[in-house]
Amino acid sequence: MFVRDRMTHNPITITVGTSISDALRLMREKNVRRLPVLDKHGNLAGIVSDSDLLYASPSPVTSLSVWEMHELLYRLKVETVMTKEVITVAADIPLEEAARIMADSKIGGLPVMDGKKLVGIITETDVFKAFLAQIGARRPGVRITIATAGAKGTMAKIASAILEVGGDIVGLGLSEPNSPSETHWMITFKVQDVPQDKLVKAIQPVVDKIIDVRET
Repeated sequence: MFVRDRMTHNPITITVGTSISDALRLMREKNVRRLPVLDKHGNLAGIVSDSDLLYASPSPVTSLSVWEMHELLYRLKVETVMTKEVITVAADIPLEEAARIMADSKIGGLPVMDGKKLVGIITETDVFKAFLAQIGARRPGVRITIATAGAKGTMAKIASAILEVGGDIVGLGLSEPNSPSETHWMITFKVQDVPQDKLVKAIQPVVDKIIDVRET
């Protein structure tokens, strides 16, 4: 899966001269939490989040009147609070690479570029949705989590055991050991077309331990 498969194409944008008031209104109307900011030539100049805008807004305990606050927010432009050093990605990189960049950089979204042209935006919400699809979270079936050593051919043995009892794997998630002292992988399958008890009986001989099993 690549960024292009999950990104929002042709994202909503604002310009450096957009007021904080108008940017906040647009975010509420479009139900988005960040907006790419373009310069007068249409090039990416920055990105602004709802937290950036709210941080720049007057405190609720301010002595300013409602009209004064509105005037202040209208005069302040997003270029004064936006992030100018923007981390971007290309549409053809793997989705997990974009997720890693967001996690490591502690940011919630990345503009997607084709050269110097803005073509999309990928956010943490897009990554969450991709994760849900990958593990089959929205599909009915049996969810089974097992622990097994990471020996070569382990996945093939488990998949064969599921296939032999008529099961259809519609979701898969893997978690590698967190430290050198841990030797087991945690693997979660979402399986359809086989009863829970039959699935457990088929898998048990080829795994070290069944951690959890449930109908979803």
